[in-house]
Amino acid sequence: MTPGTTPVRLVAEFTARPGDEEEVERLLLALAEAVRQEPGCLDFTPHRVAPAPRLDGEALVGAGVGLAPVGRRFVVTEAYRDAAAFAEHLAAPYGVPFNAALGPLIEEDGSQLTFLEVRA
Repeated sequence: MTPGTTPVRLVAEFTARPGDEEEVERLLLALAEAVRQEPGCLDFTPHRVAPAPRLDGEALVGAGVGLAPVGRRFVVTEAYRDAAAFAEHLAAPYGVPFNAALGPLIEEDGSQLTFLEVRA
């Protein structure tokens, strides 16, 4: 990272329509391969919401945790060197085709983005 630059960190989330989970995952994993090659990409890690952990058959967390649709909700953690690197990511030629293919497969009107600040 260049001194004096502020990384752009975010979480992108979306929910696959029932029956489209595997196609969403396929598209997302293909996108990840391309994004990780961007010079300003520090992190691009897809996740799929999983059930809460259990130990000896007992839930380790109480009710109200893990309300996202298990198996259908996708969360991507992303980090870019700085705002310019994030702008380059947004302009990448594979972004428009990915979003066009993803749109009909998810419940939202596109990825829901949440920008983050590191607090140490």
